[in-house]
Amino acid sequence: MTSLGTPIQGVTLYSFTRAFHARQYDLDGLIRKVAAEGFGPGLEVIGFSSLRGFPDRIDDTFVGQFRDLVAEVDLVPTSLAVNVDTGIRRDRLMNHDELVEYMRKQIEVAARLGFPIARVQISLTPDAMESLLPVAEKYGVTLALEVHADQHGAHERVLALRDRYEKLDSPLLGFTADWGATVTGFAPSLLEAYRRRGASEDLLRQVVELWDGFYAEGPPNNQKVHGERFGAFIGLAARNGRPDLGIDFGINGTGLFGPAPLDTWLEIMPWVRHVHGKFFGIDENGEEPSVPVRGLVRQLVENGYSGAISSEYEGWHWNNWQDPFEIIRGEQAVQRSAAANAGSAMITEASEARRILRSHLAQPVRG
Repeated sequence: MTSLGTPIQGVTLYSFTRAFHARQYDLDGLIRKVAAEGFGPGLEVIGFSSLRGFPDRIDDTFVGQFRDLVAEVDLVPTSLAVNVDTGIRRDRLMNHDELVEYMRKQIEVAARLGFPIARVQISLTPDAMESLLPVAEKYGVTLALEVHADQHGAHERVLALRDRYEKLDSPLLGFTADWGATVTGFAPSLLEAYRRRGASEDLLRQVVELWDGFYAEGPPNNQKVHGERFGAFIGLAARNGRPDLGIDFGINGTGLFGPAPLDTWLEIMPWVRHVHGKFFGIDENGEEPSVPVRGLVRQLVENGYSGAISSEYEGWHWNNWQDPFEIIRGEQAVQRSAAANAGSAMITEASEARRILRSHLAQPVRG
């Protein structure tokens, strides 16, 4: 019988992108704010958006300052998000050797800053992940490929990666499970944002009905179905005289609100090394209205997950009328309540989090 998991509470600085870009906080100030608010102990940082000069100009002085700050405020580095930008050249995509070197530099920075996980992106193929395994071994960093809407735990691409992981049998290859893949409804705060942009109630009703129909049909298992659904949102907007909203509907309706059932995570659960607690808002009842946070936390606890959950507030894209720090506070209260209801607890103490995270990441997939 699987022992109950004890997930580690944490947050990604991505949640505060609007405040960071508005220069309300610099990196030092934002990390101190996260610690003072008690949003840790887990701390996730986004390489290219949070770290000036990443990855080529991260010198030893910055590394020392970062490590000293994290130690001073008693946070626990969990994951550094790194990118797979194969299309940054104007003339062609990166070749294999260029991609490995591009990723190597970012993974090296993760290790120097003390992050045990590098979150990598879905565009990496099984062959690419296998090529990066020696890099992960060299730096002792776990590569956790993010499973993000429009894909999900039972998507054909994800299952191909899982099968390669099983063959390679390394604890350094795994997944980051992003809760946006398993959403149960269009976010009310996004509907309000469209309303503020002049969308009619009739149009918004049709958007919700279209998404609900996709939810009833189930998630797309290949890119063809995803493309068809994206196009359906564009067509809906055009038929209603708001073509300017079509691509926005498509991006959010298929790329943020994934309609997969919760049990799709079970396909890859033994390989989940990190979790993005994706959410979009907290309602007047103190609950997340479109992401089943309670069910997701229970699922992790019951399947023995003891890694970090980075609260990832994505509503900042459109919600400029609510305080993101208050929203994060509310979502983490739901997580803690859900873990307690499942017979366990979220880890909120730093030394215990370090011990549990080391054990979680050292645990081989196959016993």
